[in-house]
This record gives sequence, structure tokens and C-alpha cells, in this order.
Amino acid sequence: MTLNNGTTTSPGPAAGAARTPGYAGTLAAACGAVFVAQVANALPASLNGLFQEDLHTHGSQLTWITAAFMIAVVCFEFTFGVLGDLFGRRRLVVAGTLLVAAGSIVAALAPTVQVLWTGAALNGLGAGAMFPGSLTAITAVTRTARERAHAVAVWSGFLSAGAAVSPLLGGMFAKLGSWRGSFWVLVALALVSAVLTLTLARESKAAEGRKLDVPGQITFAIGLVLVLYGAVEGPESGWTTLPVILAFTLGACFLAAFVLVELGAEAPILDLKLLRNRAFAVSSVVAVIGMLAFLGACFATSMWLGPVQHQDPIRVAIPFLLLQGPAFLLIPVVSRLLHRVAASWLLTSGFVLMAAGCLLCARLDVTDPRLGAFVAPALLIGVGFALTVSSVTAVALDSVPRHLAGMASATTNMLRDLGFALGPVVVGAVALGNAGPAFATGLAGADLPAGEEAARAIAESAGPIAVNGLPPGTPGSAAHGLALDALGSGFGTAFLVCGIAAAVAAALTAFGMAGLPVHRTAKGEESVPAPPRHDGSPESALAGQQ
Repeated sequence: MTLNNGTTTSPGPAAGAARTPGYAGTLAAACGAVFVAQVANALPASLNGLFQEDLHTHGSQLTWITAAFMIAVVCFEFTFGVLGDLFGRRRLVVAGTLLVAAGSIVAALAPTVQVLWTGAALNGLGAGAMFPGSLTAITAVTRTARERAHAVAVWSGFLSAGAAVSPLLGGMFAKLGSWRGSFWVLVALALVSAVLTLTLARESKAAEGRKLDVPGQITFAIGLVLVLYGAVEGPESGWTTLPVILAFTLGACFLAAFVLVELGAEAPILDLKLLRNRAFAVSSVVAVIGMLAFLGACFATSMWLGPVQHQDPIRVAIPFLLLQGPAFLLIPVVSRLLHRVAASWLLTSGFVLMAAGCLLCARLDVTDPRLGAFVAPALLIGVGFALTVSSVTAVALDSVPRHLAGMASATTNMLRDLGFALGPVVVGAVALGNAGPAFATGLAGADLPAGEEAARAIAESAGPIAVNGLPPGTPGSAAHGLALDALGSGFGTAFLVCGIAAAVAAALTAFGMAGLPVHRTAKGEESVPAPPRHDGSPESALAGQQ
């Protein structure tokens, strides 16, 4: 399990007690919280098409809905972990659920996509508090490795279930009424979770030695947001426009300042010294690249089926059961494999499966609305993700001394979540950056006297995805077929990029770790009990089953 050195201020039972008081209630509250956090994370996946129709969005605006959530998680999850240790994990989880409720209200009432971004960012802040708070809360009330592994396995199951069910939930309520109704359901779920946490969960802290790294937090957050802003806006605004150039330049300066700050920080967000270890450095790099490939493929799938093909939200949700479901269903299988097979081999195999699935997606026909073609690729990507999400943490922990395990897991978690944040941004940049020129070329050679000028003007202001969304009979709608083909080509290229990224991650793992000693828990051996870690982002906890 991704644990860290620390103590809890809550009084515990005497050694050998079967179960800590408050265990069941804390576990139930934590599972409810992480389920709500993952619902908030995955909910927009099935709704992108409806966002486009109702809010008249274009490509980069849709990208920001997903990116705003993940950026908030990545930027602040470490700081939230420290706040939980200082002031209480139960308080942190309740604050997070209330933030999700507030963000969902903003999203449900959003009159424009800009307001929807605000709601997504608030949801990300809330989830960024709920992930570490809920995980450290349950590890604080467990006393043995077996009990802890069981608790985290249950917690992880609710995490995966939230990711798998959320698009289906959003699609169902959107079909019954409006996409706004699904956010009102999320408000209700968040409030119920807050009540359960206040009523059932036991408070715990670990304040000793914990400090906020304010300079590191500020420089990292500003630098990351600026760089991602440039990457999102570049395809439509132009890579050489002043705002994009300034965003990249200033972002690079802040990230460089972050590195300097961390090198001298007493309690750094990111311990750069760990990267001197070859195995850890490789696992960190592939965590970013591999998770970029996974969430990039998920985002490309939601865009392909939603704003591009305009499929029903329920149909959009079905492939996500295959993309996210295996991470839940295969928890016991992966847990056993990690006892018998080197984690680096599982990691390599998972990335290979993800690469194969993404490459199959790159061959899809955008004019074919049938979901059958998505079954095999989505399953390959989903199974590959199930193998990699636990293994990447196991590799990181195996590569460092025991006393650095907590910092190693925390660093890996942040870099992995950075990959999650980069996925939609890279896919949006590649897909829209390729679709725009392809549409312009096709339009120039097409015989569309009635709609050519209107289509060109709309594409110049909002991209081909706006032309693709025009109702039949409106000016510019005659170019719908050209826009569809251009978008199919663009997102096909994005799937290809995700496949290449996963293949690169597989190669780096296989060759970068060649010759390194293998550390693996023997069959039947139980891990040594350890106190809770301070980070606790989503998938890191899956390693608790090892």
C-alpha cells in the first residue's frame, strides 16, 4: 500500500485488538466519499455532446471542462493531504464534499461554458481533498496489514465503481430530462456523503512534522496552469499568438522556479532527489506518459461519440464501462499477480495492451455509429489500465529504501495524476490542430456554393467542431460532411498519439528497468503494518492489496 511515516492522534485499541472502534463507520463514509469524488470526475464524459448543443461550445472549450477538474486535483492534492494531517481527515473530507456540492450547483445552473469551467474546477478542488482525506482516514483506523489491505480494497472498489457508473448515470438523467439534472443528483450525493462522514467517520490527525510548502505550491500551480493554457488554446488561437507564447514562457519560468524552490525546501512537494534512482526515475516518467495515454484515450472516446458523432448519452456511456470497469473487476486478480510476477512486467504488459487498444481506435470509421467496433479496443485499454495502475506504485516502492516509501508513493501519485491532466490537453491539441487544416483544405476544393463562406467563417472562429454541430438547413451546414471527416481524421491521429505514448511507456519500462533487482512479496507473505501515508490520491491505494 502507498503508505508514509506518520502517527495518528486518535486513541487506538490495545495491540492485538481485532478491530479499531469506528472502523466500520469510517470505512463506509470513506467509500461513499471516494465514490462521489469519482462520479464528479467522470460525469462530463458522456455529456460533451450535450454541452456543445446547449452551450454552443467549440473544441478547446470542451477540453477545459475536463482539464479544469484534473488541474485542480494535481495542483492541490499534496497540500490537501497536509491540511488533513494538521486539522483532521474527517474535516477535510467534509470540506471536500461541500466543495463538490457547490461546484455541482454552479455547473447545474451554468448559463455559459465559462461558468461550467468554474463548477468543474470547484469539483476538482473538492475531489482533491476527498481522495487523500478518505484514504488516510481509513488507514488510520486499521491496525494490521491484512485489515488495511481489505479496507483499501473495498475503498478502491468504490473508486473504480464511481468511474464506471458515472457516465452511465449522467447519460441516463440527461436522457430523462437535461444534462443539468445529473449535476443536481451529484449535489444530493455529495450532501449525503457529508452527512455520513460527520455521523460515522472517526477523526484522526498526524500533525507532527507536517508543514505546508507554500512557495512550492504557488510556483507549481501557476506554472502548470499557464503551460496547459498554452497547450489547450494553441490549436485554435495559433501557436505563435502572443497569449499562447506568453503562457508557455511564463509557465516555464514558474516551473523552473518550482524546481529551485523544491531543491531547498524543508518539506518539498516533490522530492527531486528521488529521481537519482534509475528505477524510480523510469517509473515516474512512465507514470506520466502512460496515464496521459489512458485518460487521453478516454477523452478522445467521449469526444468521438459525443460532439463528433452526436450519439445518445447512454450510448456514449457504454464504452466507459469497458474502459473503467476492469480496474474494479480485476482488483483481486492484479492483487494476486503482484505477489507472483514482477511489477515491472505487469506494468510493461499493461502498457502494451493499452497501446494495442489505442491503435485499434485509430482505425475506426467516423461515419460508422455502431458501438461494436469500440468493444475490443476499449477492453484492451481497460485491462491494460487495470494492470498498470497498481503496478506503477509497486515499482516505485520497490525501487527505494523503506524509509522513503511514503515520499516515493506521493511523488509517483502526483506525476501519475499529472499524466491524467495532460491526457485531454494533448488529445485536444492534436485532434483539433489536425482537424482545422484538414477541414480548410477540404472546403477549398469542395463545391458548396450555398454554405462555403458561412462554413469557413464559423470554422475560423470556432473550428470544424462548430460546423459539425450546425443544425441542418442553417448557413454552413452543407459542409457538415467535410467537418465530420476532418474531425475523424484529427481524433484518429489523437488515438494514434495515445497508442504511441503507451508503447513508449512500455519500452521505457522494459528496457529502463532491465538488469535491476526484482523485489516481490513471497506468496502468502503479509506486509508489515505501517501507519497511513499523507498523500492518498485515487489509484495509489490499489497497491494496498499487495
